[in-house]
Amino acid sequence: MTRVATSLWFDGGIEDAAALYVSLVPDSEILQTSRYPDDAAFPGGMAGQALTVDLTIGGHAVTLLNGGPAFPLSEAVSLVIEVEGQAEIDRLWEALLADGGRESQCGWLVDRFGLSWQIVPSSMGRLMSGPNAGAVTQALMGMRKIDVGELERAHGGEG
Repeated sequence: MTRVATSLWFDGGIEDAAALYVSLVPDSEILQTSRYPDDAAFPGGMAGQALTVDLTIGGHAVTLLNGGPAFPLSEAVSLVIEVEGQAEIDRLWEALLADGGRESQCGWLVDRFGLSWQIVPSSMGRLMSGPNAGAVTQALMGMRKIDVGELERAHGGEG
């Protein structure tokens, strides 16, 4: 069997990040954690720390790697969570911003660990197509957190 998974390079904090992510998204679990050797002579001060955490987020396989500062996370890579309704967008948005996250544009945010997320309605494909796609796109460009009602109004020609 062939399997595709996402591997994300972090500079520490992977156990806390994994715990947060599985607490927020249904069908998520931590599968296993591997550690750097517990040897005081291990380079970089990583002895005993988590090396990787394998988990699923919404059924998607992800490995978080504690690789140090060489390759910082950036908004060039994000995880997309498609949800039903504004209440779920609001819940995830607030939880992922807590304790030091920051908002970006068009439903994107960066959590306190530096990982980028897109929190979007499951209706996004429908909303971004059709004769009023331009109006929906224009409405979206003015948003940080997505307002589903505003996008629906733009899609219906009211925006």
